[in-house]
Amino acid sequence: MSNIILEIDNVQKSFGGLRALKDLNLQVEEGKVHAIIGPNGAGKSTMLNVCIGRLAPDSGVVTFNGENVLGKEPHEINQAGISRVFQTPEIFPDLSLLQNVMIPAFAKREGAFKFNMFGNVCNEKAVLEEASHILHDIGLNEQEHDHAGSLSRGDKRRLELAMCLIQHPKLLLLDEPTAGMARHDTNRTIELLKKIKERGMTKVIIEHDMHVVFSVADHISVLAQGTIIASGTPDEIRGNPKVQEAYLGGAHL
Repeated sequence: MSNIILEIDNVQKSFGGLRALKDLNLQVEEGKVHAIIGPNGAGKSTMLNVCIGRLAPDSGVVTFNGENVLGKEPHEINQAGISRVFQTPEIFPDLSLLQNVMIPAFAKREGAFKFNMFGNVCNEKAVLEEASHILHDIGLNEQEHDHAGSLSRGDKRRLELAMCLIQHPKLLLLDEPTAGMARHDTNRTIELLKKIKERGMTKVIIEHDMHVVFSVADHISVLAQGTIIASGTPDEIRGNPKVQEAYLGGAHL
C-alpha cells in the first residue's frame, strides 16, 4: 500500500469575494514527483502557500507525515521537512553562492536565522563541504565564490534549489521552477530534477511547461477554479478530454 506523505482535505480559501480554493483534495505519494498543472488563476500558488504556512485556509486540513500542519509557523513546517522553491528566487544577492547554500542548513538546525551566525558558519567544515558538493551537483561549483546577485535568472533558480537540498527535505515544493528560462536552462533543470528524482525525494511541481511536466512527473493533477478536476498518470492526463478543454481550450496536450 502506498504511503501518502501529503494530504490536503477539503481546503477552502477566499480573498474577499474571490474563491481561490474550493473543496480542494489532494494526496501526494511518498517518493514520487507529483505535478500540478492548470490555467493562470487556478489557485496553484495559493495551495502551496497554505501547505507551508504562509496562508491560513478558511477551512480544511493539511496533513504532512500524518500530522496536521495548519496553525504551525512557516519555520516549524520547514523544520518538519517541507521546503519550497519560489517563483521569484529568494536568495541573498550580496553573499557568495557557498554562503547562500550554507545559511539554510544552519537556519534549520538552529530554528531561525541569526545575525551572528557567520562566526560559526565559517568554522563548520562539514557544512562547507556539503554546500560545495551540492553546488557541484547542480553545475554551479565554478561560481561558488561569486556573489549570487551576479547569476542569470536560470542559475538563481538552481541556486535556490541547492538552498533547499542542503536542508534534506522530505517534501520539496517547486513553484514554476523553469519560468522565464531559456530552453537550454530549462533542459538543464529537467536533468537536475531527474537526478534528484533518482534519490527518492518527494516533490510537488507546479509548472506550465508541458515538456517539463511530462519529462519528470509520475503523477499529474489538474487544478481549475480552485479544485482538482482530474488526476492520474501522464498518459491518462494527456488523453483526458476534460483536461484538454479546461487547460488548452480543447487542444491536445
